[in-house]
Amino acid sequence: MTATLNSETEAVIVPRRAGHRRRPPKPRRPGLLKFGYWWWALPGIIMVLGIHYVATTVGGFFAFTNWTGIGSFDIVGFDNFRKIFADPTKIAALGNTLFLAFGSVILSNVAGLAIAVGLNRVLKTRYILRTLFFMPVVLSPLATSYIWKFVFQFDGPLNILLRAAGLGDLARPWLADPTWAIWTVLIVVVWQNIGFAMVIYMAGLAAVPVEVEEAAAIDGANIWQRFLHVTVPAIRPAIAIATTLGLVNGLRIFDQIMALTGGGPANATATLATEVYKQAFSLGNFGYGAALALLLTVIILVFAVVQQRVGQGRNAEN
Repeated sequence: MTATLNSETEAVIVPRRAGHRRRPPKPRRPGLLKFGYWWWALPGIIMVLGIHYVATTVGGFFAFTNWTGIGSFDIVGFDNFRKIFADPTKIAALGNTLFLAFGSVILSNVAGLAIAVGLNRVLKTRYILRTLFFMPVVLSPLATSYIWKFVFQFDGPLNILLRAAGLGDLARPWLADPTWAIWTVLIVVVWQNIGFAMVIYMAGLAAVPVEVEEAAAIDGANIWQRFLHVTVPAIRPAIAIATTLGLVNGLRIFDQIMALTGGGPANATATLATEVYKQAFSLGNFGYGAALALLLTVIILVFAVVQQRVGQGRNAEN
């Protein structure tokens, strides 16, 4: 009897909560939140559209005109492009552009990869060396080019060292020699781009599993075999990024050429970028310069797309 009363009292005082669940909160409508995100990105989108796409579209339109930069103009169709491919100096400028682009990509990537592999090991001075190799990237291209211009002068440090070493026959006016001027520009460009490639490859090497290299070493693979069959396949994305960015930057080289040679001697170092500046701003042929700029833009897009397709195809195969 007492037990029954206690159980009934307990049932009254402490009611059971079985089956009582909290309702989940109502989901927020994502429309307003997403619209708020667009507000944050809107200034950047406007700048990209205005500076890049709108300006490129307007420049592309003037490529089909004879506008001098002032006053009225007439639409001339493809006459500017016919003049470009009929002018031997412009064909030579196109050749110099491709030479500097591919030469800088090959040399800077090979040297950057070699330095990255060397600094990837455990060295006490690797952080200092990384900073020293990367420093030319953050320096002004004009400032460094003027320093190299002093080095390559006829009475500059390079020729002084050659004469002191008994190699005076090799001394020459490097920047005034039509044969060697383009090579001096290439040296300066490669020197300034090595650090950029090195940083990309070091990021790729950091993702290479150490266990795989150790397993290959245990199986008897030497250093060169481990590099070709383990390291290179693992850093293919880094290779694609470094070569694509290097090729795009190489095709539009301008600062180093203007500071070192100004496109000379005798247009030996002229490129499409320097010809755009010369025609549009020095000679007042804005329509002709816009046609050269449009041609350079198309070349950059074609090579960038091809490089990306090739890189994606190799990664898919692997």
